[in-house]
Amino acid sequence: LQASVREQKKLLVENAKLKKDIEQLRGQLQEKQKRRTAKALFSQAPPPESVSPALTKPDTEPASPSGATAAVPTNRPPPSASSREGRDRPSRRRRGERKPRPNSDPLPLGAESLIDVSRLDLRVGRILSIRHHPLAEAMSVQEVDVGEICPRTVVSNLGGVKDLDELQGSLGVFLCNVKASKMRGVVSQGRLLCCSASDVHVELLVPPSGSVPGDRITFLNYPGEPDRELSSKQKIWELLQPDMQVDTKGVANYKGCGFEVKGKGLCRAPSLTNCTIR
Repeated sequence: LQASVREQKKLLVENAKLKKDIEQLRGQLQEKQKRRTAKALFSQAPPPESVSPALTKPDTEPASPSGATAAVPTNRPPPSASSREGRDRPSRRRRGERKPRPNSDPLPLGAESLIDVSRLDLRVGRILSIRHHPLAEAMSVQEVDVGEICPRTVVSNLGGVKDLDELQGSLGVFLCNVKASKMRGVVSQGRLLCCSASDVHVELLVPPSGSVPGDRITFLNYPGEPDRELSSKQKIWELLQPDMQVDTKGVANYKGCGFEVKGKGLCRAPSLTNCTIR
């Protein structure tokens, strides 16, 4: 909450600065438009010397005022075109000046550049059913309860687990804000976190006793709310996964900070130690 309040204050300050800049730019553009229109009128107006040689004959002298007035409307169309160009040019400049500003706003906030484990939506889930993938022997398809109205379908690579029926009804740790994607024809709506010392020996992370589906896994040193959906372009999971491991005591951690369910305990590996989490 404190972080969100700070961000709101920063946004208000920056919006006020932007409004002042826009007002100054408007004033400058208006002055430039006035100067350009005045220059265009003076440049298009007929000079007095060009009128005098045409009126050298005495017969045309009385018609000189009407000729002068007639000369003005004939020369009016060009200034209208130039005035349109003058109007178009500042509008183009306005568009060019406004485009870089929204791109520069998020930079001082640093919201998108901050990548840590708090952006992951990790929850406790219960495996309701599990079966082999119809098109891939090493993969399995689970129906998982993560505390929502409907269960999610999760496709996992559990090549080291021989008896899949033993996993039915067990609890695990699931990443729930990944983008749904097809894996060999089956849509996966999450990711099952496992620990492995090799491709043969794979174990599921075990939540603390008393955990129920939907409990969120948090990290003491990394507070914050997770993203609604992880951006595939930023590859957040790929950047964070190398720092996730099981320590010598069998506790799952990220940079030394344990996977914790508040008020219930830490997530652990059943038997493995000093191994990676994937």
